[in-house]
Amino acid sequence: MSSAAEKSPANANNDEPQRLLVIDGHSMAFRAFYALPAENFATDTGQHTNAVYGFVSMLIRMIADHDPTHVAVAFDLDTPTFRSEEYEDYKAGRSKTPEEFHGQIDLIQKVMEAMNIPHLSLDGYEADDIIATLAARGQEAGAEVLVVSGDRDAFQLINETTRVLYPKKGVSDIPPMDAEAVEAKYFVRPERYSDLAALVGETADNLPGVPGVGPKTAAKWLNLYGDLAGILENIDAIKGKVGDSLRAHVEDVKRNRRLNRLLTDLDLPVTFEALVLSHPHRDAVEELFDALQFNTLRKRLFDLFGEEEQPVEEEPMPPLELLETEEALRTWFAERAGQTFGLHLATVPVTGAPDDVVGVGFAAEGATAYVNVEQADQHLEEALATVLADAGSAKAVHDFKRAFKLLKERGLGLAGVVDDTMISAYLIQPDRRSHELGDIAQYHLRLTLEAEGESGQLELGLDEQDAAQPAVRAAYVVRLLSHHLAGQVLERGASRLLAEMELPLAVILARMENTGIAIDTERLDELIGDFSKTIDAATQEAYDAIGHEVNLSSPKQLQGVLFDELELPKTKKIKTGYTTDADSLQELLVKTQHPFLVALMAYRDATKLRQTVEGLRKTVADDGRIHTTYAQTVAATGRLSSLNPNLQNIPIRSEEGRRIRDVFVVGEGYETLLTADYSQIEMRIMAHLSGDEGLIQAYRDGEDLHRFVGSHVFDVAPEDVTSEMRSKVKAMSYGLAYGLSSFGLSKQLKISVDEARGLMKDYFSRFGAVRDYLRGVVTQARQDGFTSTIEGRRRYLPDLTSDNRQLREMAERAALNAPIQGSAADIIKRAMLGVDAGLQEAGLSTRMLLQVHDELVFEVAEGELDQVEALVRERMAHAAELAVPLDVQVGIGRSWHDAEH
Repeated sequence: MSSAAEKSPANANNDEPQRLLVIDGHSMAFRAFYALPAENFATDTGQHTNAVYGFVSMLIRMIADHDPTHVAVAFDLDTPTFRSEEYEDYKAGRSKTPEEFHGQIDLIQKVMEAMNIPHLSLDGYEADDIIATLAARGQEAGAEVLVVSGDRDAFQLINETTRVLYPKKGVSDIPPMDAEAVEAKYFVRPERYSDLAALVGETADNLPGVPGVGPKTAAKWLNLYGDLAGILENIDAIKGKVGDSLRAHVEDVKRNRRLNRLLTDLDLPVTFEALVLSHPHRDAVEELFDALQFNTLRKRLFDLFGEEEQPVEEEPMPPLELLETEEALRTWFAERAGQTFGLHLATVPVTGAPDDVVGVGFAAEGATAYVNVEQADQHLEEALATVLADAGSAKAVHDFKRAFKLLKERGLGLAGVVDDTMISAYLIQPDRRSHELGDIAQYHLRLTLEAEGESGQLELGLDEQDAAQPAVRAAYVVRLLSHHLAGQVLERGASRLLAEMELPLAVILARMENTGIAIDTERLDELIGDFSKTIDAATQEAYDAIGHEVNLSSPKQLQGVLFDELELPKTKKIKTGYTTDADSLQELLVKTQHPFLVALMAYRDATKLRQTVEGLRKTVADDGRIHTTYAQTVAATGRLSSLNPNLQNIPIRSEEGRRIRDVFVVGEGYETLLTADYSQIEMRIMAHLSGDEGLIQAYRDGEDLHRFVGSHVFDVAPEDVTSEMRSKVKAMSYGLAYGLSSFGLSKQLKISVDEARGLMKDYFSRFGAVRDYLRGVVTQARQDGFTSTIEGRRRYLPDLTSDNRQLREMAERAALNAPIQGSAADIIKRAMLGVDAGLQEAGLSTRMLLQVHDELVFEVAEGELDQVEALVRERMAHAAELAVPLDVQVGIGRSWHDAEH
């Protein structure tokens, strides 16, 4: 089978058989929507994408499996068609489109444009008619035709050259229907299927059939009289009740047949030749998939189509020189003094430990070199150590933090790094999902590199020249990338962020990761046991509440208990019945307080907590500490992410959840843990950026902000603000910073949309500068093309001017969120740099262990507590100069839990 990469207009007319794949867009989008849970597919801005993801995944599979030369997608419009004009009830009574589906068709169409796949709609007609016309054109061109549709009307198109791929389950099980398959299922040939449907009716289209006439009776008549016309000519010969019923509804049958006949002669705005499958527009796909936060699909798509664009490198990689002596190494670098060197490590994996560095690849102008660390003698290794640790020798690397840590494992330092191409690419495109070297090289240079984790790893059985090639190739690409990205980093105002924040921070994070945090493993094991007991008790309580056992993890069995057996109020309808997701059951619990639900929710909570604790137990290293990994290039706003394990995901809202923090303890030889975090940092940034005098004064006076806001919004004295009022304004204040709508606020607070709208109106009437700021930030971002934090961190949002409403609204929500959350990220990073510098300047042994959102955790050395607390407070409070004070709260204790404040 030829690959999709070989399909292009240039070979569309060669001797290769032509195959047209035409897809019913709405039909497959709805199937994708119901096949994938909406709650599992949403962007950071709240746009649901399950239908888009499922549709594109299906399309990729269809292209891979069926190798089409031509592809098109047909969509319905919301405007009336000739069918609805003839029959007002045509397709009436269909259930309301789910809220989560809204906007996803537009996004699918946007993806089709990026993939260079035509999508067609025609006013007054349905997608089925477009499909039928395209199928006819394909047959005229001598092509095989594959129609992908969940609409049975498409069966009438089946013939010797046309098949229908009819989904049985979601968008994964889509077997072909040919003439034999139709006849086996419906007892008539495909060309007679429309006659059968006219007699039987079609529920999906709201076309009533002849009462009492099912598919077998209709098929018997058709096979006896030839077709529908033959049946009507012999209508008086049909006896019995079904004959009477047919005669009574003959006009309905004729109408059904007129309406279910698909048109094959529409005047479409494309030719068959325009449907040739070609390469996707890579940059458009990259940008769109970044916005939709699709990463796996991106790789599948590009793997399917391969590469087309030519690389931008101007010359082949220079010959490789093996540096095997101290003199050779020193000479190589001396001859190239003043250059910025590309550097990449050759590594081999080690089970249960960091990768082992076995070599170092270098790239300079017109030259590449490699040092085999494994075979280096003492003199060569000392010379290499000098070069790596030389702050005056400028180096570009990819993933500075990882390189720093791996070299440290071998007792080698790394200084003089002036560029980390991973971070540079991230600062240029923070919304991009992947910043691996191979992906960045392909995107920016159109160069193919082995996948990260393979490039630079030494393979056994190769001679040294061949073994060195991957690391040297990577170093060469890093140098090209560094040069290529430098102008964009400068143009986008990110040079200072790179040099003064992100690169120095990488060193601090590397030290924090290596240090880790001590764990009380006995307490950890106790927690696992406690949560297991809670699970067992909750399980038994659930059984007792209904009088029998049930699988509490089975949605299907829970539906039977809740809605059939207990007859509780129905939740949201989904494809498999009624949802049993956490939010819906929590609402049901509030309404009913049924003991079974009480036990079920306790079971779920304890199960989730046990999973969290068991996950932590697996990550405790041999030194008795957990070593999380921090990612600088994951969150588009600039926030750090914690991985393996994710320490930012430990629940703290419940007492049971907070118990987990009690297993994180001070290590041997240290006095205590100290935690420090910013109070209401994002609201303080909101006050600063908006310049709202009321909010600013409240912070300067040290008031409880949410109580202060509540007193103004609800027009009561501060002391009369109830906890419910305070909770509402707190949720609203933070929600506004993230572009929360009145609908979103109503769901969050479980109040009506009208009440939420009134609450927001009252808020803005009291704090007009906040309203003006929120309006202005989107307007300014649309004008500039980007948002900016107080440190100048930019987030480019090209979709602010998109003609696609969903993409535009996603970008608007991001524009509201990015300056505030991004500024908070900048401030905590500045605080980390300041505190670390202070500890070093004072010669203190206290160590920074964790950064979790706006909180820092320190392990305080004996006798340093007072000095460290004063230093942390001072450096954190002055990490940024705002119109309001930065309030730093400090806690001290044996464990992370004890040190809460």
